[in-house]
Amino acid sequence: MTLPLGISENVEGWLVANIPGATAPFSYTQIAGGHSNLTFKVDDAAGNAFVLRRPPLGHRLASAHDMRREHRIIAGLAHTDVPVAPALGLCTEEAVNELPFYVMKFVDGYVIRDKDTASQVLGESGCKRASESIVDTMAAIHAVNLKDAGLDDLGKHDGYIARQLKRWHQNIMEQRTRDLPDVDYVYEELMKRIPEQGAATLVHGDYRLDNTMVDKDGNVIAVLDWEICTLGDPMADLGLLMVYWTGPNDDASAWSNSVNTAPGFLNRSDLARRYAEKSGRDISQLDFYVAFAYWKLACIIEGVYARYIGGALGDRDPAEFEHFKLQVDGAAQKAISLLQQLK
Repeated sequence: MTLPLGISENVEGWLVANIPGATAPFSYTQIAGGHSNLTFKVDDAAGNAFVLRRPPLGHRLASAHDMRREHRIIAGLAHTDVPVAPALGLCTEEAVNELPFYVMKFVDGYVIRDKDTASQVLGESGCKRASESIVDTMAAIHAVNLKDAGLDDLGKHDGYIARQLKRWHQNIMEQRTRDLPDVDYVYEELMKRIPEQGAATLVHGDYRLDNTMVDKDGNVIAVLDWEICTLGDPMADLGLLMVYWTGPNDDASAWSNSVNTAPGFLNRSDLARRYAEKSGRDISQLDFYVAFAYWKLACIIEGVYARYIGGALGDRDPAEFEHFKLQVDGAAQKAISLLQQLK
């Protein structure tokens, strides 16, 4: 069979030798969604299903796409209240597939990416439950005992927002394909207003509905995409969820996805209240974290845009990616609007 881009013929032998029960031959299906690391469903001759995750093709940031780190995180969470796909193996040998990759057990559930799927798969009651479960699961992430999970040294414990601002701004400087005055302005304003951080927790860094897998009732059964997880301020995750989430009665976000407008989903304010109740945290400065989240979203999407016009998807017309530019500009404007309200 023809192997997909990103999978070499040496992977088969590695799977047989290192993943218990894995039986050749294997078939690979790239899982849709995501603009960064590549994720493949791997089916074997014995009826087993695995997931293989590796860095993207083309240009990669030096600080991102660390498979060792991702594998360490999900392995560390195996015995916590956070649902994750069980980690099965990590390969760091360049001779196998050029770059490191890791393998997880396949979790059978639903990744809800659009409104129609939400309505058809979950229904109104399932959408309500998914709203509750995504908040409860986030609170569980932030409640992980870092020492027990072996993640206490995953990152620095203080100065999270300042470090994130500097990191993402540096990433944008390294990848810059055009002038971004609004992004630069928001960076400077946010640096002036950083709230005092409490005790550091695990922070997912890209927490939203389609980075989780749910069952037919709406319960989160696996949290996905841990590539930018670190230690830091848990309010950053809540702020980002507010940006990704547009409930049935919410104002539009710069993140153009109507999935959470399906009947049954809760609104942003409902999610924020539930998080405060479940976590016991003060959310009075949430607007700052939402502004930060809009800015971070602008940086993430600009990075995707830079990779795509740089050839990560092959020889394509740059006009195909114009919508990414518009999303970057829209997210920066949303951040500016929030900052003006904070003055």
